[in-house]
Amino acid sequence: MGKKRIILNKNTIRSILGIVTILILFILASFIVHTYESEINMLTERGGAFGMIAYIFIVVLAIVIAPISTVPLIPIASGLWGWFMAGVLSITGWAIGAQIAFHLARRFGKPLVEKLISIDKLTKFEERFSKEHIFWTIVFFRLVIPVDILSYAIGLFSNIKSGTYTLATIIGITPFAFLIAYSGT
Repeated sequence: MGKKRIILNKNTIRSILGIVTILILFILASFIVHTYESEINMLTERGGAFGMIAYIFIVVLAIVIAPISTVPLIPIASGLWGWFMAGVLSITGWAIGAQIAFHLARRFGKPLVEKLISIDKLTKFEERFSKEHIFWTIVFFRLVIPVDILSYAIGLFSNIKSGTYTLATIIGITPFAFLIAYSGT
């Protein structure tokens, strides 16, 4: 039996470094929250709903504009408002950001992509999305693919209705949001 060799290319190394960086930032944020718990509680009392709205806004911006993960912010949100509220706020931000990205891709993405790729190739790619099981496919993908990437892809390459997409998104992101929020405490 021969040994299998693992070949690491630039993309694989970047992906691994990205995951490690997010994990380190998550652990660091958890540590900071526990170290400065009394100061964070004081900020929460002063900031009130404004802090929650600002958190949601940051999460939405991260999905729509910047391809960055807000996962390292979740322990801070858990420290400020508790794990349950941090989960609810994360779900809210992710769902709003996903909707915006979905509609941007649907409105502006296809005309742009059609200029770069032939319509036949685009149609073949669209057909890969199973129309019969698109709802559960999106729920599953939400568990494993970042919100921003999938939102733009679904908006671009599917004909799913906005309401169905929103429901599938919320179902798919909810377990992850609460799991991460709880582990950030």
